Amino acid sequence: MPADATSQIDYSIVVPVYFNEGELDEAMKSLKHDVIDCNPKLRGEVIFVDDGSGDNSFAELLRIRSTDPRTVKVIKFTRNFGQVSALKAGFTRARGKCVITMSADGQDPARLIDAMLDAYFREHYEIVVCSRQGRDESYYRILTSKLFYWMMRRLTFPQMPTGGFDFILISRKVMQILLRNRDAHPFLQGQVLWTGFRTKFIEYQRRNRIVGISRWTFGKKLTYLIDGVMSYSFFPIRVISVMGVIVALLGFLYAVVIFIVKLTLDIPIQGWAPVMIVILLTGGFQMIMLGIIGEYVWRTLAQARNRDQYIIEATFEGDGLD
Repeated sequence: MPADATSQIDYSIVVPVYFNEGELDEAMKSLKHDVIDCNPKLRGEVIFVDDGSGDNSFAELLRIRSTDPRTVKVIKFTRNFGQVSALKAGFTRARGKCVITMSADGQDPARLIDAMLDAYFREHYEIVVCSRQGRDESYYRILTSKLFYWMMRRLTFPQMPTGGFDFILISRKVMQILLRNRDAHPFLQGQVLWTGFRTKFIEYQRRNRIVGISRWTFGKKLTYLIDGVMSYSFFPIRVISVMGVIVALLGFLYAVVIFIVKLTLDIPIQGWAPVMIVILLTGGFQMIMLGIIGEYVWRTLAQARNRDQYIIEATFEGDGLD
């Protein structure tokens, strides 16, 4: 891409789309009203990435693009590859001096982008994070999210906001570093914090969805948590070592107790119950340890395969289909 083509765009907004039918028109209107029109001296672009949606999201995106083809780009995946893959695909097409990521469901207020742009262009922050101070969501989702990010703070990133974040601005320099790191199981929040660049945090109240239901299930949260811990912490391996020592000590102490009881009280230790307890305890610990080791082995295999993180079916930019 020519350098002058990049310099003409001041900011790029990348929006991953997955089953967001009925929300995209409003999302684009909000971006137009609260960001593009409010920053007439800056030129921006909006990149929507359809992550294998099974509804009419893609048709809505093409209709939105037809109203403003100079500003709006659309990338279509062949299938669902995940939010992080969608964001990185958008990064590869972004021409802005900085890149903003936001959700398509209306939970992230577009008006905050003005403060993010100000922090980048005027205060010269390389990373601007909009951290969730609270959520207008169910108690179950609030509780699981708090648990998720509490564990992330304890195990990997102490600077992780208590409410987490998805709504961020990164400079082009940071974006290029993220693209160079081709993790097979990427944890984007961790990758952003890992870079160590000067970061500004802006707190906000995350709104509830107006249309549709969230596809961010407990299973996906758990997988994302495992990716974050496995990728940036030795904690699971250390747990294996500590538990191995504890089980060995318990076995030794149990043998000492049996020996003392036999010598002092002359009470015979017999029966299958003690043996079964020891077998079940040690067997359970061994299975847990093998599972943790298996997670690392699988991630090593996936990284060695170096498969494409996503497959683009079509890109709509400029005057037509690329």
